[in-house]
Amino acid sequence: MPHYHLWTIGCQMNKAESSRIAGLLDAAGLQPCSSFDGAHVIVLNTCVVRQSAEDRIIGTLGLLEGVKREHPETSIVVTGCFASLDKQDLSRRFPHVDLFFGPGEYEVFAGWLSHHWGTAKTVDAGCLSTSLTESKQGVSAYIPIIQGCNNFCAYCIVPYTRGREVSRLPEEILAEVELLVASGTREVVLLGQNVDSYGHDLPGSPGLADLLVQLSSIERLKRIRFLTNHPKDMSRKLIETMASVDKVCEHLDLALQSGDDEILRAMRRRYSAEDYATLIGNIRAAMPSVSISTDIIVGFPGETEEQFQHTYDALERLRFDVVHVAMYSPRKGTLAHREYVDSVPQEVKRERLHRVEALQERVAGSINAAYVGTIEEVLVQGKRRDRWFGRTKTDKLVFLTSGDSAEGQFVQVNITRSSPWALQGDLINNSEQESRR
Repeated sequence: MPHYHLWTIGCQMNKAESSRIAGLLDAAGLQPCSSFDGAHVIVLNTCVVRQSAEDRIIGTLGLLEGVKREHPETSIVVTGCFASLDKQDLSRRFPHVDLFFGPGEYEVFAGWLSHHWGTAKTVDAGCLSTSLTESKQGVSAYIPIIQGCNNFCAYCIVPYTRGREVSRLPEEILAEVELLVASGTREVVLLGQNVDSYGHDLPGSPGLADLLVQLSSIERLKRIRFLTNHPKDMSRKLIETMASVDKVCEHLDLALQSGDDEILRAMRRRYSAEDYATLIGNIRAAMPSVSISTDIIVGFPGETEEQFQHTYDALERLRFDVVHVAMYSPRKGTLAHREYVDSVPQEVKRERLHRVEALQERVAGSINAAYVGTIEEVLVQGKRRDRWFGRTKTDKLVFLTSGDSAEGQFVQVNITRSSPWALQGDLINNSEQESRR
């Protein structure tokens, strides 16, 4: 029996696409294995948002050149954003790779797979949804609903690697979710590089808010999440739908990137710091218990100490539950790489990053401490060592101890301890019937 190994780095979209790729490999009669050793097909699902990710991919491809030399029968396949670059140039640089195919190009991979590794079954993209429901999705599943991005933020490579926005039809998404729910999925996470733009390119322009309402009618689906959001596209209708539809989780991932207007203009973000703060106020007025995470870039070209302080002050004032902070690094092919000099010294970037991290540790610690003594519904997703873990509707990570299997269940947890990164609690009511009814 041939085996495959699927290596994935990058965002949730990549993880979702890896599940679909695994479904096609399973349908071809291959079985997964845990390492490159012993794999007859090796698939790399790649990310190039940061230079460090691209360097890691190139290093891994160098390692696989040796594998191919020792085992010429091994097939090596590369997908994801790295494979969206010039394929002719990639084939020249990495001749040991058998196939490059871009994000979402499942038909290309399915055709290659049928030709080279198909067994009794014919592998085609039509088998994708069925194979997904068999084994690759758990209690929580990622569902891509829109590919690509039209925003062209100055620092971002995504529009160049994944192309312009293309939405999936609502009926196609609903059919996939219904299949997953029938197989045990209880939570779906709708994905897009700019998920708020969903539907603008479809007949009748159905929006994300409309899709949320449609999905909420699926009886055994209990929770709906979505990401990633862009502040300029977060509509009043979407906020009101989040607040009124009980199955939609009270959590948003809403990137700020900078608290300084001049830097935001240089980044091509198309909103001001005041616009963003007003939006946060509107969201919290509609959903007082909402949790909000954000992204910050420190050291963008030309960022002064005063401009960084504006970002720091915004973080202190707006009090996010989670802050993902990164030092700016130039990406070849982006507007920032072409037009700006990477002028902020690395040590200054690092110092600013550490200041944001220290601030956020204090803020998140204070926010999470307020959960102590409350009873929270937790969807249990797995086990780490001797403790089960899951998440609240507000996306708080919770650890709990249970002698019985709790995976896939909605349980009531008395929160007894907190840290800036997670909550801990005691199981007080195992409500498995809630997840199975």
